[in-house]
Amino acid sequence: MSQKVLISGASIAGPALAHWLGEYGFDVTVVEIAPALREGGQAVDFRGATHLTVLERMGILDELRRLRTGGSPMRFVDEAGRLRLELPADFAGGDIEVLRGDLARVLYEHSLPRARYLFGESIAALHEDEDGVRVTFRGGATRTFDLVIGADGLHSNVRRLAFGPEDAYVRHLGHYAATWSLPNYAGFGFGEGSIACNTPGRLASVGTDNRNPDTARAFFVFAADRLDHDRHDQQAQKGLIAEAFAGIGWDVPRLLATLEDADDLYFDSISRADVDTWSRGRIALLGDAACGATIGGMGTGTAIVAAYVLAGELAAHRGDHATAFARYESLLRTYAQGCQKSGDRTGPFLAPGSAFALRMRNWMLSRAFVLNRMLEEGRKVTNIELPDYRAHRKTALLTR
Repeated sequence: MSQKVLISGASIAGPALAHWLGEYGFDVTVVEIAPALREGGQAVDFRGATHLTVLERMGILDELRRLRTGGSPMRFVDEAGRLRLELPADFAGGDIEVLRGDLARVLYEHSLPRARYLFGESIAALHEDEDGVRVTFRGGATRTFDLVIGADGLHSNVRRLAFGPEDAYVRHLGHYAATWSLPNYAGFGFGEGSIACNTPGRLASVGTDNRNPDTARAFFVFAADRLDHDRHDQQAQKGLIAEAFAGIGWDVPRLLATLEDADDLYFDSISRADVDTWSRGRIALLGDAACGATIGGMGTGTAIVAAYVLAGELAAHRGDHATAFARYESLLRTYAQGCQKSGDRTGPFLAPGSAFALRMRNWMLSRAFVLNRMLEEGRKVTNIELPDYRAHRKTALLTR
């Protein structure tokens, strides 16, 4: 009988792991607190041979290439709209850039034949004993699984229940980020890609979706100590954003005016997660729950690679979770932390804290040799030699 695995989280890491575990014959259930698959979100990218190899082995590389945004050139201006810096599309877009919502849908659809999804549900309690992990769901149901995997992001519920409070693992890096969609009103005039206005400690930007020119997306970053706010209260978050950008010129007032009607606001601190061990007993963490970085830490690519390795090790060791979890962490911890480090610099890069720091960033990135070096380093840090687990595939469809 195949092992029963519960995955918490249906964003990126969870469906990627569900795909691979299903390929190896595990009995997979994915639980997601959202009522349906989350759509929208910023563009995410993949860089280097390792990312592309895993996507190809998943069978989704060609599909993602069809969905690619083409990358987004970036322009930076001052409050008067004067151009200060231009960056090419591949600086932020890597080898393949897609919208997060498109990637989530592709992963969900590819995993669906071999996994059950429970939307609008979450884990309320976990209790491990010799028979497995007894899971109590928020709705009151109780089930026992052989393994539980927390793939539920930086603010992981599984990590909180099984490892301890979030404050022990998540560190605020001094900035907050917000993004929301808006109609591409005539008159914004930013053209292809994105345009951003910087003042010290602030960035306000807006960009188009190359495949849907009627829609634009705002992206704001600001420096702040840890804020005391409710992560689920969007009205309060909108107030914090408006307060942080009050009095700034350029098109900021018009962008802020669209915030009131936004129903897809994402707002969070720029933070990173560092967990001393990625597993405890029959419970393990994956993706941002284990080694997350809010922005700039190549978390999407790392999650895809980590899902491939975790599932492959469980298959290679025939469900011996203790050996598989240890191998998974041994293979990936240094790699993940190397990718994660780049996220430490995201806030200061996007929103330098002084006028001098702004001038220095713009001066350095206007030099081709600096830009090329950064692009090359970004590709190098994402590469790692991966085991080939394809011999363990069973490709049996789930009986529903």
